[in-house]
Amino acid sequence: MKSSLLNLNEINEEHICCTLAYGHFTTIHAGHIRYLKHAKALGNKLIIALAGDEIVNGKSKYIFNQNERADALAQLSLADYILFIEDEKFINIVKKLRPKVVVLGKEFESTKDSKISEALKLHRELDFKIEFHAGEINYASTDLLQGSQSELANERKNLFLETCAKESITSEKLVSSIATWENAHLLVIGDTIVDQYAACEPLGLSAEAPVVVVKEIKKKDFIGGAAIVASHIRSLGTKCTFLSVTGDDDLSEVVRRELIKRNIDVHLIKDPSRPTTFKKRYIVENQKLFRVSRLEDHKLSKSVEDLIIKNLRNYAPKIDGIVVSDFVYGVMTSKIVKEINSLSKKYSFMIFGDLQCSSQVGDITNFKNFSLLCPNEKETRIALKDKETGLEKISQRLIKITKTERLIMKLGAEGFIAYDNLNNEIRSQSFPALSVNPVDVTGAGDSLLAVMAVGLSVKQSMMSTCAIACCMASISVETMGNTPISNKKLISKIIDVFKYK
Repeated sequence: MKSSLLNLNEINEEHICCTLAYGHFTTIHAGHIRYLKHAKALGNKLIIALAGDEIVNGKSKYIFNQNERADALAQLSLADYILFIEDEKFINIVKKLRPKVVVLGKEFESTKDSKISEALKLHRELDFKIEFHAGEINYASTDLLQGSQSELANERKNLFLETCAKESITSEKLVSSIATWENAHLLVIGDTIVDQYAACEPLGLSAEAPVVVVKEIKKKDFIGGAAIVASHIRSLGTKCTFLSVTGDDDLSEVVRRELIKRNIDVHLIKDPSRPTTFKKRYIVENQKLFRVSRLEDHKLSKSVEDLIIKNLRNYAPKIDGIVVSDFVYGVMTSKIVKEINSLSKKYSFMIFGDLQCSSQVGDITNFKNFSLLCPNEKETRIALKDKETGLEKISQRLIKITKTERLIMKLGAEGFIAYDNLNNEIRSQSFPALSVNPVDVTGAGDSLLAVMAVGLSVKQSMMSTCAIACCMASISVETMGNTPISNKKLISKIIDVFKYK
């Protein structure tokens, strides 16, 4: 049931002894939903005190006005009431409602905001409990426990279309923008990976030890890592150059031949001291059992590092951007990153970065002054050494530390939040994951990075590019293994999603 809207003069005995939450909720995203679900679970009626528009010099402090923000909150159906407040002090709201519990975001725990701190001093006098909560952090989806697959798919499509409507995004605009992608030239640099998928038949448990026994039936190799980012970019119609380091081995030649087939300008620097990174995944009926990796991640030699820099300098005058796809296997040294920054300033091209450290140790804050960064929540929290602060705060903190112009905060099954710097103001928008029960999530981030780099390099708007990237990622997770996605397939997906309304 949709939440009811409430004004201060309408407060009566029915609203007393509630759970009270507070915020401005400029753009609803996963962090807000976690926070409100926690407040709702406390068992009392939940009232959200919604901050007013706070007009300064004739301009609202927030992108969306209070009515628009209230309507977005009401659609979530998490609160019983949404209370409109303007200049009324929070202390007066607390006095009127006499709540059992006041739930605030972690950022208010040491707040210097007198409006909040004054109200919190009353908790002993009025006998209410205070909770500071960032929202439970989940790195896996539990949505399928709450409803059927079709219901969740419909819900996410609705959320996506509502987001697009809010941003005045239409399928026609997105499709026409894809046609301009052939005008760009991007250079992709990062770690090359060969992913092998081995389909197996389960035989049971070993009689000698508690070990799962499988019979390998068929195997297939996929080009992964930074190489699949380059493959996506070329398949989407954009000219692409690929620069990486591989071993002096047969897999290196496999990668080179395959990328040449895909019409990519390939420059692989062979390093005899490291094999081409190889990952083998054993699968039974689309379920991954485990992965075995063969790799070396030691620092590049000076000669290899210098050769990469020489290639970067040769290509810098000819390109519209550099895409850094770092899996923390040694290619992206601090010297190379510094050189990319220097070339970007000299030739005025954009830099797009993603650092993936699921099984390695990496730090996204090493990427400074990029045009776009695309970390996930876990990587960000590890880099910032912060597992408790609210999602909005850690995103803003990462933007400030790295000085990135734009940020995509990836949230796995919850989708992602896009942050854009417009006229020195950071605005955000949440995009849902369109796929409810993905087959293989391995390459979702790579496909998203490819679209974001291509779209932004041709001066497409951030939010329109995000809408396309949302559709791209949903295609990526629908099949096992990394396969380049064509612009035709992407256009078909966009049209299909928008048909839903």
